[in-house]
This record gives sequence, structure tokens and C-alpha cells, in this order.
Amino acid sequence: MSKRQLQVGQILYTNTLPVYFYVNLDRFLGKADFIQQYPAQLNKAMADGIIDVGPISSFSYAEHEDQYVLMPDVCVGAKGPVGSIFLFSKRPIDQLDQARIALTNTSATSVNLLRVILEKFKGMSLEYTTMRPDIKSMMEEHDAALLIGDEAILARQQDLGYYVYDLGQLWYEHTGYPMTFAVWAIRREAVETHGKLLHQLHEEFVRSKNKSHADCSEIVQYAHQHFGGDVSFWEGYFTGLIHDFTQEQIMGLEHYYACTADLGLLPKPVKVAFWATDNITTMSTS
Repeated sequence: MSKRQLQVGQILYTNTLPVYFYVNLDRFLGKADFIQQYPAQLNKAMADGIIDVGPISSFSYAEHEDQYVLMPDVCVGAKGPVGSIFLFSKRPIDQLDQARIALTNTSATSVNLLRVILEKFKGMSLEYTTMRPDIKSMMEEHDAALLIGDEAILARQQDLGYYVYDLGQLWYEHTGYPMTFAVWAIRREAVETHGKLLHQLHEEFVRSKNKSHADCSEIVQYAHQHFGGDVSFWEGYFTGLIHDFTQEQIMGLEHYYACTADLGLLPKPVKVAFWATDNITTMSTS
């Protein structure tokens, strides 16, 4: 019986573009399938064993730490504003106690990050509703709404008259840490069955990331053509994102896990465990 092809996830958001944009897909013909989904869908597919490797919400890794290891050198994070994870509010954030908040159904990390910021850091009590990510319908019966990814970017560009808060910036102001929103996870059994292919995939991800960081002009033009917005916006957006999984990113992520555990969102704080890539030549710029 032939071995199943490696199932590789890909998030349908521009924030992961630098890691995928220059990947040589021909290298994986007949060996791997690339599957594009939203973060929450990838979280479930990874947990169900449908996806073997790919970006998932950082929070989802913590929920399944016994089943996954993390790919080194790649993540999606920011130290300060992330530019694509926003709380839209009808009133200032410090006046949201007892408010009704609509949460996007495409996220795990950001939903729980918002709870840490509002409940743990600000001591608020709130009522949440999970909805599909549409700013107009979310705000019809709610005081605030959380959007992530390209839906958040597009809603921000519409200038709808709401107060807008960047969760990356709020986290940084309260903790001094960067925030890691997505990680590339590998199911532990895939390490055993697809080890060589995973090494090749890691090489391609890191090569793409490094090339994108050296010159983001092609990615900027791609985003501008497909999503609109000013070229200068996309230049600032991609420049502000972090895709290197540095020690500082690890510290910030583990602090996030400790905060979510304090709220009872995780049973215990989680430590980051990387894939043991002893024979990988790391190409990270960090």
C-alpha cells in the first residue's frame, strides 16, 4: 500500500504570503498536496489528522501540544501593531465593561488574546457571540466586533466611524512582548513518515521567507492587485510583520499561554516544543 501524500495547510490570509510566495511547488509534485483554508478550519483539520503540517493558530498548538511539534524559523507575529487584527468598537475600549462583543469564527489565538486583554488586564466582564466575519452584521446588535486577517484589513480601510484597536499593539503595551499569532505545526506521526519531505518543505519556507524579507516588492504588488489598498499600506504591513521565530517570540508566546491558562482557557501553561531538526541547515535571518 502506497504512503499517503503529505498534506500541507496554507492559511487564506495575506499575513502568511512571505512564507509561501516563493515556494517551488514543482519540488513537491506527486509528493504533497497544498490545502488552502481559514485558520479555524486548518486548526480542526490538523487536529483531525487531515492536515499533516502547516500554519495554525498559536492557541490551537497549545490545545494539542502532545500531538504536534513546531517547525522552527517560521511564524506570523508582530512586536506592536500587527495591522490585521482589530477590535472595532462603538465606544472607547475602557468603557466596554458589560459590553456585548461579536467574535469572528475564523480565529482562535486572537479571540483568546482579546479575552486576556479585556478580562485579565482590564478586569472586565463581557458577553461574547461568535459570528461569521462581516463587520456590518456583527455591529448590528453588538457594542464591538473582533476581525482578523484580510476581513479586518478591508473593514479598517472602509473607515466606518468606529474606534479601532490593534490587538498586537494592546498586547505589547501591557506586556512588552511581541505576539505570535500563527505557528507552523507538524503532527508527530508525520515526522516519522515524511521526515525527508518535511526537511525539503522547511527549506522552501525559509528560503521564501528570507527572499520576501530581502525585497517585498513582488508581494506588495500581488496584495495590491488582489485586495486593493495603497501600495504604501501593503509595504508598511509586510514590513511590520515578523516571520522569524526568535527567542523573543517564544518568550512572548509562552507568556500568552500563561495568561490564557490564568483565565482557564487552557488547563495549564504550555511550553514551545520544536521539531528536532538536528541535520537541518537553518537559513533564518534571525
